[in-house]
Amino acid sequence: MNESDWKVFKKIKEKAIVKYCSRCFAEFKDVINDESKDIHERYLLNYRLVESRDKQMSVIFDGHSRSKAWLQLLAIRAEGLADESLLLKLSDEFRERTDPVRHIIE
Repeated sequence: MNESDWKVFKKIKEKAIVKYCSRCFAEFKDVINDESKDIHERYLLNYRLVESRDKQMSVIFDGHSRSKAWLQLLAIRAEGLADESLLLKLSDEFRERTDPVRHIIE
């Protein structure tokens, strides 16, 4: 991975974490505010949701190395978390390698 791709990847990852956390908080809020369920049920649902999102977050974001960058960017893009304007700053090769459409198994 060249240095310019690495620098852009770090920015993409930082923004993606913010977007991911914001998305999670919106989900938590929806569960918490769902008054069609009693408070204990909402608590349990939210607890399971937090656990699930934490596992997903670790799969997408844990570890920070050049060797893992392509796989992380692939996951970030598959989840719709990548800043499109920053993606355009990547080399064609790195952008193509991390395009989730290319990795769909039919």
